Amino acid sequence: MHLLSDPNAWISLLTLSVMEIVLGIDNIVFISVLTARLPPEQAKRARQIGLGLALVFRIILLMLLSFLIGLSAPLFSIGDHPVSWRDIILFAGGAFLLVKATLEIHKGIEGEEESKSGAVGATFNAVIAQIIVIDMVFSVDSIITAIGMAEHVEIMVVAVIIAMAVMYLASGPISAFIHKHPTTKMLALSFLLLIGVALIADAAGFHIPRAYIYFAMAFSAGVEFVNILAKSKKTPIA
Repeated sequence: MHLLSDPNAWISLLTLSVMEIVLGIDNIVFISVLTARLPPEQAKRARQIGLGLALVFRIILLMLLSFLIGLSAPLFSIGDHPVSWRDIILFAGGAFLLVKATLEIHKGIEGEEESKSGAVGATFNAVIAQIIVIDMVFSVDSIITAIGMAEHVEIMVVAVIIAMAVMYLASGPISAFIHKHPTTKMLALSFLLLIGVALIADAAGFHIPRAYIYFAMAFSAGVEFVNILAKSKKTPIA
C-alpha cells in the first residue's frame, strides 16, 4: 500500500505504461492484419484471445524475473557478439515476421484465393496459433524493458494490464480500418517487414532505435490517411 502514496511509483507507472503501449504497437499491427481476414465475429474473438494470451504471457514472465534476467546472459559467442536466449528468440520472431509478411504481400499482389491448397489459411485456429507465436516474442522484449525501467513487480503488472487494455481498445478500430481500406493492409505488412528486420538486427547486436521505426510508421500512415481522405472527397464524374 505504501506505493499508492509514493509519487515516484506513480511516475514510474505512467512512464512504464506509455512505454508498454508504444512497444505494443507492433503487436497491434500484427493482430490487426491477421484478424482483418476473418469474419467479424471470429475477428473480435481472435483479438480477445490473442491479447488475453499476451497479457497472461507478460504476467507469467514478470513472475519469473530471475529466469527472464537469465535470458540476457550470454550462451555462446559468434565472433565478438555474445549470443543469449533473448537474441535467439528475437531472431526467430523477426524471421517469422519476415516470412509471414512476405507471404501475405505475395498473396495480395498475386490475388490468390484462400481456398487454394498450400496457401497460408486465415482460419481461426491458424490465426490464433500465429498470434501466440508472436505474442511470446513481443512479451519477452516488452518485459525485459519493464524490468529495466521499474523496481516493483506490482508496478510492472499494473502497467502491463493498462497497456493491454489500451491495445484491446485500439485493435478493433485498427482492424476495421484495415478491412475497410485494403491499401492500408499493404502498408501494415510493410511495417511488419520493418519490425522483423529490426528484431533480427537487435539479435545480431545492431540496435535500431525504435523512435526511428515508429516515426517512419507514423509518417507513412499519415500520408496514407491523406490519400484516403483525398479519395473520399472526390466526386464521381457523371
